[in-house]
Amino acid sequence: MKAYIKPNGYRFAILSILLLFIGSGCSLTRRLKGNESLVRKITIKGVDNKEFAEAAVLYVDKEQQPNNVINLQFYYLFSKNGKRDIGEPPAILDSNLVEFSRVQIERFLQNKGYLKAKVTDTIKIKKKKAELIFSAVEGPLFRIRKLQDSIADKRVQDLYRVNRPRFSHVQPGGRFDTDSLAFDRDEFYLIMKRNGYYDFYRQYINFQYDSTFRSSVVDIKMTIDNPAGRASHPIYTINNTLVTVSKSNGRTTGKADTIQVDSQFRYVDFSGKFKPHSVTDYVYQKKGRIFNIDEQTLTTSRLSELNVFRNVPNPTYTKLPDSTNRLNTQIDITPLKQFSDRVEGEFLFAGGRFGYNLGNTFTDRNLFKNAAILQIKTNWSILFDNNSSTTNQAAIQNQDLRIGASLIYPRIISPFNLPILGKYGVPHTTFSTNYQLFYQKGLVSRESFINSITYDFFETGRKLHTFTPIDIEFSKGTIDPVALVLLQKNNLYAYSKLIGRTIFSAGSQYTYQYNAIELNSYKNFVYFRGSLDVGGNTLSLLSNVLNTKRDADNRRTILGYPFAQYAKTEVDLRIYKSLGGERQFIFRLNPGIGVPYGNSNDINWVFEKEFYAGGANDMRAWLPRTLGPGQFNRATVYGTPTPGNDSLRTRLKYLDQYGEIKIIANAEYRYKLADDFFGAKLKGAVFMDAGNVWRLHKQPDQPNSEFRLDNILQSTAIGIGTGLRFDLAFFVFRLDAAFKFKDPQFSGSNSWVLINHFDELFKSGAFKANYKATNSGDTYNFMQLNFGVGMPF
Repeated sequence: MKAYIKPNGYRFAILSILLLFIGSGCSLTRRLKGNESLVRKITIKGVDNKEFAEAAVLYVDKEQQPNNVINLQFYYLFSKNGKRDIGEPPAILDSNLVEFSRVQIERFLQNKGYLKAKVTDTIKIKKKKAELIFSAVEGPLFRIRKLQDSIADKRVQDLYRVNRPRFSHVQPGGRFDTDSLAFDRDEFYLIMKRNGYYDFYRQYINFQYDSTFRSSVVDIKMTIDNPAGRASHPIYTINNTLVTVSKSNGRTTGKADTIQVDSQFRYVDFSGKFKPHSVTDYVYQKKGRIFNIDEQTLTTSRLSELNVFRNVPNPTYTKLPDSTNRLNTQIDITPLKQFSDRVEGEFLFAGGRFGYNLGNTFTDRNLFKNAAILQIKTNWSILFDNNSSTTNQAAIQNQDLRIGASLIYPRIISPFNLPILGKYGVPHTTFSTNYQLFYQKGLVSRESFINSITYDFFETGRKLHTFTPIDIEFSKGTIDPVALVLLQKNNLYAYSKLIGRTIFSAGSQYTYQYNAIELNSYKNFVYFRGSLDVGGNTLSLLSNVLNTKRDADNRRTILGYPFAQYAKTEVDLRIYKSLGGERQFIFRLNPGIGVPYGNSNDINWVFEKEFYAGGANDMRAWLPRTLGPGQFNRATVYGTPTPGNDSLRTRLKYLDQYGEIKIIANAEYRYKLADDFFGAKLKGAVFMDAGNVWRLHKQPDQPNSEFRLDNILQSTAIGIGTGLRFDLAFFVFRLDAAFKFKDPQFSGSNSWVLINHFDELFKSGAFKANYKATNSGDTYNFMQLNFGVGMPF
């Protein structure tokens, strides 16, 4: 037995948690002592450049930065006598730190070219709240008059002068800026490291500058010294490489597999679990080539990306004791434990409807001793629909069980002799097989078998291509006999054909992904993911050549089964906008369309290829499979509840709201609430979701469900909400509360449900009573709660 929480009770409790601190009216100064003041505002005056004025605030000492109100309230509520560090302690005014901050701001302005800049500070206190005012007198902006270099090594001088125009931020006539000097030093240091200068250090590069205060100009001279006692900087080449693989506990004891791979590589494996090529294929520093720090970084990155090693430090080098300037390389790596198991899940509920999604992934990280990864995944989704006080097996509305196995090789496996495409990322070849069982209570049981081969590789560090040349799927549906009679009685032949038919499909898929590398950052960037799925064309050609038999619906068959012919595409476009710190705005557009043709039509193709809306990752105010298509209204279609219609309506629930067209748009503002909330970083979000799914053509049994440009706004759903994210670094636990704002199942102004019926948000009234009477006892829920792991997008 599982206890059931009354809707109004849990909604009020969750909403109270979400809004607890946002509307807190508690005094921010309530714990201050008599002579203490709380820093609440920082003002910068006299700095004309807006960018510099904003940056100057960051030079105020951290302990004098105004508190985030929410973080401070967390501290007051949960931290006791310093025993727990939750939230953010109050920024108590400290005159010594104010003076330190003044000096830092003054130096910052001087480093930005205002060499005569002076800064003063003023403190205003009112009702124990302090404002820090820093007033600057910038003086003249100093510019660069002349730039020279003095480099003792002729080869280094040539390298510098050839490359300087491509990287330098220091130019005659430009603003004098010490940050630009530091940038130039770092850039040329990397250039040296890419061209064989293994033991070159930043300290060899120095800038001397002479300022003429009266004319506000600066002369700069850049010098690069030679190593002590040497006439030039040596250039080093790579010699032999020793690869050592320890045991998973980091130990290098006991018997080891020792192999001299070739003239460069000597391989020592204390784990006894890896073949040499699984490591040496991704060592880009080759014997006889000059030392290149980029190849060192590439080697370390690719070995880490194999996901079979726990610790891949930078290689170590030993200079040969002769005059050849050669380097012996040693790479020491520690493997991860070979086997692992991960459990994931999410939970959602609204009124009497609730469900969960449980997943388990078993991983073998080194199958066949060549870093191939075997993953066995199981996922079980279940949805209950019960308005009573208990739940039991009879309350299960639908279930979705998926079991799959994938074998992932860290290279492209093909009949052709292709190079290792690892410059920008490790390529993969994935062989997968999957079984899916979908069960809808009293309606249908569908089984699917899918087998595929997939290649993925990076074109650049930001562009990922995924190509599935072979994807073979066999789907079989079995309709409940009673449900089949009801469907035929009500002339709903489309449902019986779509969900009950056995069908075969073979196709190819392609996905292009851009900028996934930035998804965990707070930068301004655009993320794009587009996919294309085409199936049935080869089978159509084959069936025509062989003149295969047709089924009762006049569809060509292969091996006695009809096959699907279709094209489907979907796009996920996101715009990420940084608002400073850990504040971020994200806009997402997720359209998709599937077009059956040839041997298929919109009632005669693959049921699993249809689009659905609702759930924790798109239209969050609706349960999965409960939105649309278009303005489809189940009460209108099925009419006044009768024993037959009511039974059919119940059987089709969560299954008759699909479409061949999908358009979802999301806007979300994310912000930080507290740095330390019981060991997690607490973040908040407010969001709006808009969209729906639509049928491609008019459907007699689904009126107003088709996509029409003149009706797109009226048939679009809108949800709004707020949420909390508990960021534990290695994963994010998410709680979202979403509210139906506009529901397209209602017509005209009645679709604006939250505005028209706000008084029934947490209680029953005429609107909810009428909905229950006309919808076979279903309750209307304005709020939907979603619990999950990871971000929604």
